Amino acid sequence: MMNLSIITNPEVRKAIEALQSGDQNWYQYFTDNPKMTDDGHDVDFKSFFGKALGNEKFLSIDRVEDDGKTLYGNFKAGQWGTFRVFFKFHQNAAGKFERLDIGQAN
Repeated sequence: MMNLSIITNPEVRKAIEALQSGDQNWYQYFTDNPKMTDDGHDVDFKSFFGKALGNEKFLSIDRVEDDGKTLYGNFKAGQWGTFRVFFKFHQNAAGKFERLDIGQAN
């Protein structure tokens, strides 16, 4: 299993642990209807992860920024292949994520 201790935000780390294992607990870290973008395009969060959860995951996390809320690394994206991505989590005052921006990174 990949060492996720590089992720300094504890809620992001727990969410990524759930994503990595395909655990439905992934959803508990988000508000009821979070906003999401994929390469700058609005997408439906629940529909997107309904397909991705359990099939897509980070192969490595190479860089963490923004107080542990922005991650960069290699990602296995199911039928789309493997490429470098970013995940940017937007956390509200209650600690839940209200928005997730993902996309290809340089």
